[in-house]
Amino acid sequence: MFYYIRNDKDGLNEAYEFIKTLKNDYEDLAIFQPSACALGCDRLAEYESKLGVKTYYLFKDDEACKAYLEDENEFFKKIILKYQELLQEHKHIFVMNFNAFGVIDALLVNLQISKHLNLNVLTNSTTISQYAQKINIKTQSLSEYKNLKESNFLTPIAFKIKLENLAKKDIKTIVLPEGDDDRILLAASKLLESKAVKLIILGNNQEIAKKASELDINLDDIRTINPGNSQYDEEFANALYEARKAKGLELQKAKELIKDRNYFGTMLVHLGYADAMVSGAACTTADTIRPALQIVKTKPNVSSVSGGFFMCLEDRVLYFADCAVTPNPSPENLAQIAKISADTAQNFGFKANVAMLSYSSANSGSGPSVDATKQACELAKAIDGLNVDGPMQFDCAVDLKTAKSKMPDSKVAANANVFIFPDLNAANICYKAVQRCANAVAIGPILQGLNKPINDLSRGCLVEDIINTCLISAIQAQ
Repeated sequence: MFYYIRNDKDGLNEAYEFIKTLKNDYEDLAIFQPSACALGCDRLAEYESKLGVKTYYLFKDDEACKAYLEDENEFFKKIILKYQELLQEHKHIFVMNFNAFGVIDALLVNLQISKHLNLNVLTNSTTISQYAQKINIKTQSLSEYKNLKESNFLTPIAFKIKLENLAKKDIKTIVLPEGDDDRILLAASKLLESKAVKLIILGNNQEIAKKASELDINLDDIRTINPGNSQYDEEFANALYEARKAKGLELQKAKELIKDRNYFGTMLVHLGYADAMVSGAACTTADTIRPALQIVKTKPNVSSVSGGFFMCLEDRVLYFADCAVTPNPSPENLAQIAKISADTAQNFGFKANVAMLSYSSANSGSGPSVDATKQACELAKAIDGLNVDGPMQFDCAVDLKTAKSKMPDSKVAANANVFIFPDLNAANICYKAVQRCANAVAIGPILQGLNKPINDLSRGCLVEDIINTCLISAIQAQ
């Protein structure tokens, strides 16, 4: 529905009358106020007794302020999860603001919550409207509540919750080869709590149990396998030999290779004992990808693997590719990357609008790089169901005023959410620049084009990065 923000001094009667109106218009209406002071709780009780609507709150005001200061992200996550829970119980949820929030600006927190819940704001206050518009939040008056335009916010916290929910739809098993890395074990513990995936950790069972005890985490429900000393060694060595003997691999060498955790983990995925693998916290990208290319291999009609990142900005999520694998893609490679990146975005619930990026827009420039992007764009446009355009500059791809000036007839310009860069140099520089300078959360690289999901971590990855990559791998495997 929407997020209602009233003036504290003169808004009580307004709120009561507005809820009465909504009760007549919406079947099974419920009121949710994320935080409520003592007077707020009394008002909610009054709405319930006099108007017959169910009311809910999550925090009392002192608890809310404390929770916000302790962990802002966890505070917002709890509100999103409560809102989603209520949506399962009621057809319509009317979210109301709170005013008491310690010394912290309650209005700003309310507006932040509206973004996290992907809700436009209803208010009759000109001051609140002006303040909201400064942070790109649309507002409308109460009289316009039936004509609200759909909001389009997706915050990093909401996106991560979305990943967890998508993974839970079809629980998959993920292999984590680097069982001797503390970050892997900490991530595994949190994933176990989420119940979004099943896990196999590779390594010595006793050593992993000892590390888990030192880290004060419980990994009892996670299966561990020690490559080179497992029931699968002979089967995997023979299967690897059969897969690679035409390339000159000898059986004895295959027996040695499956002691390598990345090869062993890849064989678990290849032979169906697991659904995906996530590695790279302590090894190179080449060490992760090489076994995948040799054993799992690429999908039919896919000539090369590429890597993309979900770039989680303050209130939206974009997809950048290829940021990880192909240094100098040909026009054919670029067209293929556009298609497979659109597929990736759509698998995660996005309607893909693909921009083929360049240093010029439409026909305004020329040169080898622009010409290659033009050719790639023509190839991509011939692919059924792919909404793609280019070449275009980044500002043309995201800004309406610029798009109207440079590519007024384009359906992608100003609306792009999938960005295909002309080469690895540009893509890698751009994603890191956005990540560092815009304080964006970069989730990836997500390897695209393999028959089964094998994903690579950065050696500098955080626990949260490992969790996100595991969830993404599980969704790819569905």
